[in-house]
Amino acid sequence: MARKGSAFAGLSVAITTPFQNGQIDVARLREQVEFQIAAGTTCLCPTGTTGESPTLTHEEHERVISEVVQLARGRIKVMPGTGSNSTAEALRLTRWAAKEGADAALMVAPYYNKPTQTGFYEHYKAVAEAVDIPICVYNIPGRTGKNIEPETIARLAEIPNITMVKE
Repeated sequence: MARKGSAFAGLSVAITTPFQNGQIDVARLREQVEFQIAAGTTCLCPTGTTGESPTLTHEEHERVISEVVQLARGRIKVMPGTGSNSTAEALRLTRWAAKEGADAALMVAPYYNKPTQTGFYEHYKAVAEAVDIPICVYNIPGRTGKNIEPETIARLAEIPNITMVKE
């Protein structure tokens, strides 16, 4: 039996969200996608924290996900960032990513509100149970102010489509 998440083995690269005059620069986004494909990258991660997810509007977030999935055209896996402080918003974005054809979703731990371990578990569980794509738990305590403890990660790993952790 293959390990959970093994379909995403290889190099996953977080890409930036380029802007020109306050608008998403799709030409530069295309250049990033093509460069990473040519370099042998196995998975692109747009709209993560490197892709400025906390500062994107809802429309910008959706557009970048849609553009990258379309540009990738199955040549490379796409795992966009869909995390949010709000479980409802994380669910909305993850559903959007799945509908657009993303291969998985990268969900940063809720930041600012500093959930309990039970809160982390319930947040990820609610989203994972509502979608069919794999979920990568993104634990970044230096930015979120709270660590998802190993015991909580182990509980989350019991949910079938929570398949990866980014530390």
